[in-house]
Amino acid sequence: MPTAVLTERERTAVQAYLRLLHTTRAALDTAPGTPARPPLVPPAVLAETDRALTEAGFAGNEQQLFDLLHAWCPPPEEH
Repeated sequence: MPTAVLTERERTAVQAYLRLLHTTRAALDTAPGTPARPPLVPPAVLAETDRALTEAGFAGNEQQLFDLLHAWCPPPEEH
């Protein structure tokens, strides 16, 4: 459950960052036995994330974004 209230710009930045993260993970995910290939992340995804981070004031202050992400969606507890 979220513990921080996000502004519209913060929410947009978080969503763009998560899309970038998922896109990058998918690009790196290869089937067993498949030769490794350089990951391809669409430039539009990178541009959207960069724009959203800048508009929310996170460009150059990524730690603040990561702190917000952690507060909003903490990682699962390890057993």
